[in-house]
Amino acid sequence: MNDDTFVPRRSSPPETTVLGIVVPIPEPWAQLLVDWRSKVGDPQATLVPPHVTLLPPTEVPVAERTLISAHLADVARCHAPFTMHLSGTGTFAPVADVVFVAVARGIGNCELIANDVRHGPLDRELSFPYHPHVTVAHDVPGDMLELAYTGLSDLSAEFHVDSFTEFEQTAGGAWAVARQYPLTGPPR
Repeated sequence: MNDDTFVPRRSSPPETTVLGIVVPIPEPWAQLLVDWRSKVGDPQATLVPPHVTLLPPTEVPVAERTLISAHLADVARCHAPFTMHLSGTGTFAPVADVVFVAVARGIGNCELIANDVRHGPLDRELSFPYHPHVTVAHDVPGDMLELAYTGLSDLSAEFHVDSFTEFEQTAGGAWAVARQYPLTGPPR
């Protein structure tokens, strides 16, 4: 190697990362929702897997990941598996141009888990009141919002939820599974 060779500088590891905690939507409904999100031109269609948010994207110190994982495992041990039923569509208009698939059963379970998740190392205030849902159109023109709203209005999906998932945002903006937390609490 001569002195003219370019040696890239090693960048230091990031001090923070962005996490999201969700109930993922299983197949065959996940692909159906990705397809619809793509059909209406939603730019997040391939970056954000279909899910019900428990904790919105939250920046956390990398040094606290072990503490956060322990906290999430504790939360999961306090909650039992449950049945979720998605049915029909809704919108947050005029507050936000978002169309979503509604959670018809499992709302209370999501609210309780989300509340517990947002304590300890993940304590944070929300910008809006918590409302479990599955986003299917956001940042798209009005006619595409209407297409998603009417096109999925008859959707009915029922499935068993036995865990929640911690996602970490990648440098490219996509979300990667960091860890799953089995729900092992006693039935209520």
